[in-house]
Parts: sequence; structure tokens; C-alpha cells
Amino acid sequence: MKIAILGYGAQGRAAYEYWRVGNEITVCDGNEQVELPAGAARRLGPDHLKDLDGFDLIVRSPIVHPRDVVAANSPAILDKVTTVTNEFFRVCPSKHIIGVTGTKGKGTTSTLIANMLAADGRRVHLGGNIGIPPLDMLKDDIRPEDWVVLELANFQLIDLSYSPPVGVCLMVVAEHLDWHADEAEYVAAKSRLFERQTSDDVAIYFAENDTSRQIAAHGAGRKIPYFAPPGATAANGVIVIDGQRICSTDELKLLGKHNWQNVCAAVTAVWQVTQNIEAMRTVLTSFSGLEHRLELVRELDGVRYYDDSFGTAPETAVVAIQAFSQPKVVILGGSDKGADYGQLARVIAESNIRKILLIGEQAARIGTALAAAGVDSGLVMPGGHNINEIAAAARAAAQPGDVVLLSPACASFDMFKNYKDRGEQFKKAVNSL
Repeated sequence: MKIAILGYGAQGRAAYEYWRVGNEITVCDGNEQVELPAGAARRLGPDHLKDLDGFDLIVRSPIVHPRDVVAANSPAILDKVTTVTNEFFRVCPSKHIIGVTGTKGKGTTSTLIANMLAADGRRVHLGGNIGIPPLDMLKDDIRPEDWVVLELANFQLIDLSYSPPVGVCLMVVAEHLDWHADEAEYVAAKSRLFERQTSDDVAIYFAENDTSRQIAAHGAGRKIPYFAPPGATAANGVIVIDGQRICSTDELKLLGKHNWQNVCAAVTAVWQVTQNIEAMRTVLTSFSGLEHRLELVRELDGVRYYDDSFGTAPETAVVAIQAFSQPKVVILGGSDKGADYGQLARVIAESNIRKILLIGEQAARIGTALAAAGVDSGLVMPGGHNINEIAAAARAAAQPGDVVLLSPACASFDMFKNYKDRGEQFKKAVNSL
């Protein structure tokens, strides 16, 4: 079979490994310098998506939008297109799959679900957008009785042909409008997680977010809200579900009230599988979070430095700022994702902010939003042109008892390879102060 792999990132590499035996593979990528396996057939450069009719199967990587494939060929070409995620659903030996989507919190919620199921004694596989491409998960010998937890982003969902038995939709706000045609397309992509659910399935959604509710309503699955009964709640400082106390919010290691939502989503999902309260409590009172998500880097001269580089949207910067009552030096800016910074600026105007360091391509736009919200111009300053300058400026601005918070509200591609690179460089710079 002649197969084209569109895009050679992590999922493209997983696709190559999965299909390469017995098939004729061509890697198609816009990057002419991409490193490919020795001997791999290639079609690189600006015309890499053209003339795909000669292939029997086309594997779309998440970075490639289906409309770009159509634009370079014809609408009929989509009949040949699949993805790593679709193939995983098709062949996965276990049908015990929990899919998690939303704008932010997917990785944290997915990890909590996986860890709680593991604490209950189940064999669990965690992957998807969180780091392990779905097809690579098959290398771990998934068995029919195992559980699979998939973090699924809009890039993977936009042409998903399957729905998991348990779907979870976290808070959804407009994002990735630099990739999607509009917000409606973004929401439609998320909705595909639920579209093929049957009445035997479960659709879990955030009770306080209308978009989350609308997305979960697209299938026939039984609807269960969280942050409101009958799902898990965090009322009166206690995580409760079905009248059962799991733990107090003070016992959670995760920072910020926004993580109460993630905890309640995870508990609600796991409750559909097991009611092992001790397993849930053990995980919730020990798990302190994922890398680059409000991660404490170090304390220096009475100042605590936090890496929240994963916060690539204004909404994530808002919840990060609200997670701390201390005076804050906040680092904002990066590359554009089509976001609006108005609400972020209004929150900053009402928060305990020591200084705001603006960096990257979006510095001017964020500065304009801050001015419009009435933020004192004396609080705003340039952050620097490289990570060492940024860390040094943050140290100079902070006072003992303060928090320095890298929560950029933007993508990272102007100054860094990705959010991970930005976070790693920030941590290295801070540890070198």
C-alpha cells in the first residue's frame, strides 16, 4: 500500500514506525530540513501537500489542517485521510477508553484519572496529546482489560471518527484561532469527541461552562456535570461526590482554585469505574502537578519562581495570577494565537501585581490592553530580548515574599521552539541566578 504521512513531528514518526513494514511510505513535510529515517521517500517543501491522489492512504499529523489538504487537492481526498488517533481507536485491544478534552487542564485531569485508576490496582496507559502518540502506546502491550486515558486536543479531534465510552469536556474558551477558521470550528472539533457516543456511554462536562455543556450534548451518552451534582463538587472546601467525602481542598497539592475543577472532573470520571475513595484520596493529596504548569522552580532571596510556560492563553494566565495572593512579578508575551487580552488586563488591574514584564511579539498588544484597563504604566516594563535578560529583570523587580510567575498567555514560537523549550530555558536561567 502506498501511504503518505503529512507532517513529521512526534505523531508523524509514530505513524512511520507503525506502517513502514510492508508498505511504501512517503513523508510529506513543509520543512525541507526535517530529519527523516535513512532511505525514507520524501516530498518536502512548499508543495508537499499537492498531488496526493496517487496514495492509497494519507495520514494527517495534528499540525496539518484538513482544509489545507483539500486546498492542495480536492474535497474527495479526505476519503483517504486518517490520523494516528483514528487508527489507535480502530485497533486498540481495550475498549476501556477515557478521552479528555477542553481548552486547558487536559494534561492534569488526564494524569489524575490515570493515577487514580492505577491506585485502584488497574493497568493504565496514558497518552495522546500529553506526550506519547497513541500508536506508540500500542508498544506497551495494551490488554483488553486495561484502561486507556487519552488527552485529546482540537488538532486531533477535528476529523475524529470514534468516540470513547467515557468522554470528559473541561472548560472551553476560544483558542487556536490562528489555526481554526473561527471559534465555531474550534468548538465543532471538540464536539467530535462525543458525537458517536451511544446511550451506554458517559459524557462528563463542566457545569459552569455553557460551551462545555453544548459540546457534551452532541452525542447520546449519559450527561453528567462536574462542579455540580451529581458529579464531584468542591463546595465548602471539600471534594465530594455522591455524598462521599474524598478530601478537603486544603489537602490538595495542586495550586490554584482552577485545579479544583480539574480534580472534580477527574473524580467524576473515575467514579464511573470505581468508587475506591482511598485510591482517589491518595493521589489527590500527593500529586503536585505536571511540568511547566505552575511548577515551582526555586526560592531565592525570599522570592518564589514559578514556571507556567504551558499557559499559552490569556485564560490560563488569569487563573495562574489568581492562584497567588502574594505580590507578583508576571512575565507575559510571546507569539500570536489570535487571542484577546482584555479580560486578562482587567484581572491584572484588580490583582496584587508588583511588575509586569512584557516579552515577544505580543508585548505591544498586551501593553495596549493593560493601558485600556487602567493598569498603572509604572508597573509595566520590557522584559528583555532573551531568557537570561528576562530572569534578571524579574529578579531585579521582585522583593522578598513575592512570586515571579512566567505565565505568558501566548504561544512561544517567536523566541523559543515550543512551550517546553521556553519553560526549560526559564528554569535554567532562574537556577543560574
